[in-house]
Amino acid sequence: MTHEEIMERLTEVFRDIFDDDSICVNENTVPEDIEEWDELSHIDIITAVEDEFSMRFRTREVSGVKNAGEISEIIMERAGTRSEI
Repeated sequence: MTHEEIMERLTEVFRDIFDDDSICVNENTVPEDIEEWDELSHIDIITAVEDEFSMRFRTREVSGVKNAGEISEIIMERAGTRSEI
């Protein structure tokens, strides 16, 4: 799985969570970029990402995630691939 593929799938997750087809997620996307991204929606994002990628985050990973790029990195590590972003 490539970084680009992960970001495309993350974009779809974010679009579904926030019901906004104009959202385009990249590695620098932070909560301040999406008005509705708060603590509660953060949990929804993590849950949806876990379902999308058939994986589970560890508690320390969830609390430490600050942007979409960090989510992508965790996914890539779990998939056994690393990419230069």
